[in-house]
Amino acid sequence: MTVAFKKLSPEAVLPAYAHPGDAGMDVCSVENLTVAPGGRALVRTGLAMALPPGYEAQVRPRSGLALKRGVTVLNTPGTIDEGYRGEIGVILANFGDSDFVVEKGDRIAQMVIAPVTRAEVVEVDEVDSTDRGAGGFGSTGV
Repeated sequence: MTVAFKKLSPEAVLPAYAHPGDAGMDVCSVENLTVAPGGRALVRTGLAMALPPGYEAQVRPRSGLALKRGVTVLNTPGTIDEGYRGEIGVILANFGDSDFVVEKGDRIAQMVIAPVTRAEVVEVDEVDSTDRGAGGFGSTGV
């Protein structure tokens, strides 16, 4: 499969897999900014993309940033639909206790390209019963 990317800025870095077999491609910042503790920011990538029909791109946190700095992607996973052609942005949230400094070229997130399954929605009068039933949050213990 081929995914086409357009650089909207000369500083933009095309997403890339760090290792063979990786599911996610690293996504880089095209700007310098600081995210204060408890803060959030939309970080520009300087990229637009054209996904093939039937696919989405999921923007996810980088595990090292989450563990070491308390920085995550706020709306994980962020979904980029096949028809979107604007600049890709990443919403970073800083749950750490110090400023998180982003510099041009820094790897800020990862992107996974995934097939989309479309569901046919139907209304029914009743749904079937299961052993679990309506047991939800915490129903199987903590």
